[in-house]
Amino acid sequence: MGIIGTIVVGLIVGALARLVMPGDQKMGWILTCLLGIGGSVLAGFIGQALGWYQAGQGAGWIASVLGAVLLLFVVGKFRGGSSS
Repeated sequence: MGIIGTIVVGLIVGALARLVMPGDQKMGWILTCLLGIGGSVLAGFIGQALGWYQAGQGAGWIASVLGAVLLLFVVGKFRGGSSS
């Protein structure tokens, strides 16, 4: 997938994660896109560690959204915000 495709998928995954996660996450579309990309990467690493994905195989949509939600949760805990 090219860089534009990665950005678009990251934006969609990040937006879905923000919709699923309760609370108010104050971030613009660039941080939402980075959140989605980070969630996909995190889901890929966890999936490979658990044997769900092969090396070089990307995570699925649901796993990517769950990874992004996990990132939002962890960042909310470090910030001390009300995202949980």
